[in-house]
Amino acid sequence: MNFHQSVIDEFRGNQGRVGGMFADARLLLLTTTGAKSGLRHTSPLGYFPDGRRLLVVASAAGSDKHPDWFHNIRADPSVTVEDGTFTYDAHAEVLDGEERDTVFARLVEAEPGFDDYQRKTSRVLPVVALSPASDGPPGGGSLADVLVGIHDGFRRELALIKKELAGSGPSLGVQLRVNCMTLCQGLHNHHVGEDKGLFEAIGARHPELAATLARLRREHEAVADLTTAIQAAVREESRDTARAEVERLADALERHLDHEEEQLLPVLRAM
Repeated sequence: MNFHQSVIDEFRGNQGRVGGMFADARLLLLTTTGAKSGLRHTSPLGYFPDGRRLLVVASAAGSDKHPDWFHNIRADPSVTVEDGTFTYDAHAEVLDGEERDTVFARLVEAEPGFDDYQRKTSRVLPVVALSPASDGPPGGGSLADVLVGIHDGFRRELALIKKELAGSGPSLGVQLRVNCMTLCQGLHNHHVGEDKGLFEAIGARHPELAATLARLRREHEAVADLTTAIQAAVREESRDTARAEVERLADALERHLDHEEEQLLPVLRAM
């Protein structure tokens, strides 16, 4: 078994968590269609959050040749992304011009190894944005499974941001600010969706849960206040304040997610 396949197998067998050199890294599996063969090929890649998009770099460790997956997306930009929780169709866009250069500089600041790779080769390392092919959360299993998957994704991302803040310098890097803002926006979108969709559906079928749902909505408001504080600290580029607010969010969010799962998973599994 080659190295890439062992990483793929470990990723799929452990909900996106792997050990070794990729431990505690943002990792996804990108499946493309072979430009010549037409066969499906899967590659493990590091990624960076960028709002609804995920960014990947076709670095090939500084090789003078583009990686195979990059040739494939140039021929067919329709791809499949696995993030450890969900598998979904996506569109791959190769960034160019000023946007590519600005984004690449941001990624180098976050991961200086990309600068080393760029210096090793005369080719310009491509930056690719992966965008979900459809709106809304990816599907995958029952409502209970989807909810736990979304929650685990927030838990994992928050842990990574805490680690990045702890290891950052006196100021916040651009990509770290993007990571924080993306997390905050994701939480906002998820909680709005729950308030207007999931909770309404549960409340209609289980009026006895009215008090529970009201408490969960209040917890959403408390989380929103914390994410607002994080966003303000990020805009002011205050690392110490952002770090303290992220710690507060981590504590409050973990309690909220645990409480929500305790209260709603039995109901969702029965629906």
